[in-house]
Amino acid sequence: MTAPAELVTDIVPGPGGVMTDEVGVVTGDLTLRTALEGTTAQTSVQYKGAAEWYKITGGAVTLVAPEDLKAVHQLAVGLLHRPEG
Repeated sequence: MTAPAELVTDIVPGPGGVMTDEVGVVTGDLTLRTALEGTTAQTSVQYKGAAEWYKITGGAVTLVAPEDLKAVHQLAVGLLHRPEG
C-alpha cells in the first residue's frame, strides 16, 4: 500500500490560533494539510477555501517511514482542532 503524499482536514483552532512562518497567527475556519516533502512531514494551514498555504511554525518533522505521515497528521489535528476553545 502506498502512503498518501498529503492529508487534509478542516479545523477550528482555539483562541490563540495557529502560528505560521509567513503571516503570523491565523484564526477562524482553517484547513490543515500535512504533506510529505522528501522524508519530512510539513504541516501547513490555509483559510478554508483560500488558495494560499502557510507553513506552521515548528510544524515539520523527519519521518522514519512515509507511512508515518498519517500519524503525524492525526497528532496535528488533535493538537490544533479546538472548536470549544
